[in-house]
Order: sequence, then C-alpha cells, then structure tokens
Amino acid sequence: MPSATDELWFDNPVIERFLVDAILETIYMTSATGFFTALFGLPLGILLFNLGPKGLYPVQLFYRVLSVAVDFARAVPFIILMIWIIPFTRLVVGAAIGWEAAVVPLTIGAIPFFARMVENSLREVSWGKVEAVQMMGASKLHITWNVLLREGLPGIVGGFTITVVTLISFTAMAGAVGGGGLGQLAINYGYHRYMGDVMLICVILLVVIVTAVQYTGNYVARRIDHR
Repeated sequence: MPSATDELWFDNPVIERFLVDAILETIYMTSATGFFTALFGLPLGILLFNLGPKGLYPVQLFYRVLSVAVDFARAVPFIILMIWIIPFTRLVVGAAIGWEAAVVPLTIGAIPFFARMVENSLREVSWGKVEAVQMMGASKLHITWNVLLREGLPGIVGGFTITVVTLISFTAMAGAVGGGGLGQLAINYGYHRYMGDVMLICVILLVVIVTAVQYTGNYVARRIDHR
C-alpha cells in the first residue's frame, strides 16, 4: 500500500502548481514589505538619529518618547502582532488572510527594526566630517542628505539586507496563520499531510532566497562603500 510520501510534489501536478504559487507569493510578500519598510523606516531612522544626543536637532524628550515607541513595536512577537492588528489589516487590504494581508503586519513589524539599523549606521559616521561641512555654512538638511546618508549608506544597505532576510523568515511564520507563501505550503502539506519532501523543498527554497538576498546586499554595500 503506498504511503503518504509516495504522492509527492514531483508526482503531483497540483503540488507543483502550489509550489510555484508559493514561491511567487513569498517573493511578492518580501518585495512589497521591503519597499514599504524602506519608504517609512528610512525617514524614521533619520529622525531618531537627528533627535538623539548626537543628532542635528537634539530634543531629548521627543527622542525618548519616539525611542520607547520603536522599542515597543520591535518587542511585540510577530505572530501576536499579526493577530492583534487583524481589524486594521482588513481595513487596509480588505482581507485577513493571503499574502496581501500578510504585508501589513510584516511592514509594521519591520519598520522599527530597520529604523534602528538606520540610526546605528548614522551614528558610525565620523562627526569630524559633519563639523567640517558645518564650518562651510551648509544647512542641516544638506548635511543630512549629503554627508550623513552618503557616508552611512553602506551600513544602511547592510541593515536593509538583514531586515529583508528577517522578513523572509517572518513570511514563513505568516504561513502558519494563512499568510500564504512557502511557509503555508510547508505547514499544509509538509506537516499536516506528512509530505516530508514538500517540507524539505520549501526549506531549501527559503535558504536559496535568503542566500541570494544576502549576497546581493553584500555586493551592493561593497560597491557603494568608498570610505
């Protein structure tokens, strides 16, 4: 009598189709979340740095309030966050399941993480370069965009790479609650239907995606690092 593992993805066209869909959903989730994370996380990180003690607009009270809010958002486990904001997710995308819905909590969870990465990268910029440009009469906005961001860009790219790699693992976690992607395929077929090779191929594909992202991020960071 054939076992459950005899009906595997390479013998089952339905599983093959689901596998292709799962790969695309994982890429869509990661790409969309990465875009919105960079869009909102970068300015938040710049704001954190500039309001801090070494920033161009140091305001201790505002910095502490914003810093606590960012740390709180980072501390909430992703699964809890995903369930907690279901009403907001429905409001934004009109659904609570699927890869589109998963983008909302993924983005909310990733923005504060990336913002801290940006802040730390800007802190590593030599303050002597900032002071030299200040003595030339440059505005604070000019210093932010043409000194801080220019010098801190390799670190920001590295931080964004780490953020995207973390997002890929979160997309797999999102699959446990209907978020789609390789995570959901691994759970629905690899775990619940005891198809061990489906689980294995999902893990291998996630590792391949993570490796590609990490290699690309490292390459870009090296290319733009002229220090």
